[in-house]
Amino acid sequence: MKHHPPPTPDDRNKLLTANRNRKMAASAHAYVRGSTTRFYEWLEASGRPALPEGPLTWICGDCHVGNLGPVASADGKLAIQVRDLDQTVIGNPAHDLIRLGLSLATAARGSALPGVTTARMVERMVEGYEASFAPHVQGEALDESDAMPPMVKLVMRKAAGRSWQHLADERIEGIAPAIPLGKRFWPLTKEERAGVDALFTEPGVRRLATVLRSRPDDAAVRVIDAAFWRKGCSSLGRLRVAVLVGIGEGKNERHCLMDVKEAIAPAAPRAKDTDMPRDNAERVVEGARNLSPFLGGRMLAARLLGRSVFIRELLPQDLKLEIETLSRDEAMGVAEFLAHVVGRGHARQLNAGERKAWLTELGRNRSKSLDAPSWLWNSVVDLVGAHEAAYLEHCRRYAMAEAI
Repeated sequence: MKHHPPPTPDDRNKLLTANRNRKMAASAHAYVRGSTTRFYEWLEASGRPALPEGPLTWICGDCHVGNLGPVASADGKLAIQVRDLDQTVIGNPAHDLIRLGLSLATAARGSALPGVTTARMVERMVEGYEASFAPHVQGEALDESDAMPPMVKLVMRKAAGRSWQHLADERIEGIAPAIPLGKRFWPLTKEERAGVDALFTEPGVRRLATVLRSRPDDAAVRVIDAAFWRKGCSSLGRLRVAVLVGIGEGKNERHCLMDVKEAIAPAAPRAKDTDMPRDNAERVVEGARNLSPFLGGRMLAARLLGRSVFIRELLPQDLKLEIETLSRDEAMGVAEFLAHVVGRGHARQLNAGERKAWLTELGRNRSKSLDAPSWLWNSVVDLVGAHEAAYLEHCRRYAMAEAI
């Protein structure tokens, strides 16, 4: 078997671009996940449906199905929350609803479900979202006692039963204290490795490494290994580093895997005249603390080689929902439940008056044939058509590039 040498830093973006194009060509649903910028270009375009001005709140900004899933808190609890906050801003919650609706609609089309099912999914989305604003709804959807669809229950059970060895097997291909270079992990430059070593001597970063699983605050912290992480489409054009950290000394040393990711300017439009951090890593962390507190409580903003980065320890319980095919009943249940999760994230940031006003707005402009706001349904229909055409064009270009 021929082994190719790991790419140099100069080769990274070329290989990452090819990988992104390949993944986005896999299906229309995959294309939607990777096309956040196109979504917001549509929002800025003329001729689209007029959207309501919802209450200003922290939103995900990239609220597709793959960015929701089980997330563990620092004290060991587990809940379904938003798990990717790179695009988070203080903005209009309608944007999250539309992005989620688009994601669910393309998943339904990929499952060969009829258009009427998509219409009912949007209705169930609105039901789940509105229910999250009820005064008695508190806390998080923590376990199977909540009305979780079977597909989500299965992922939660899997998350609850996972250990460090599962994470090590998936991320670093074993439990030996090293990150193997290859398809997923690439070598750092000497400057990058020195920067990582210096980063983990900072008091705040050391505390982040010791905060979980009752580790002593004064435990020794050392960087065992570090590598550039080729992960999905999110490494393109930015620095992303997996850091294997040892905590403690000798036989008592325990390992953890830290994710250090460069934060860049969001495609999601930020509201004007709002008190939002200008530093992108601080923005991501603050958004996570408001929208997904389990994740936000485990994150820290820092600087690495002059770049704004955010850091979190990867936990074996953190999983994403992988939805490739859906039955009609699954589609209904998943749509309602995930919209409810997103609604909890929005609602916890609003006072009673703001909640009431937003619910009133959501109740407007509903037709006799569809129990969902017309702006939401029309937006999803518009976007499905636009993304379907863009997806086919992407596939044509990707196929032509592959043939060269």
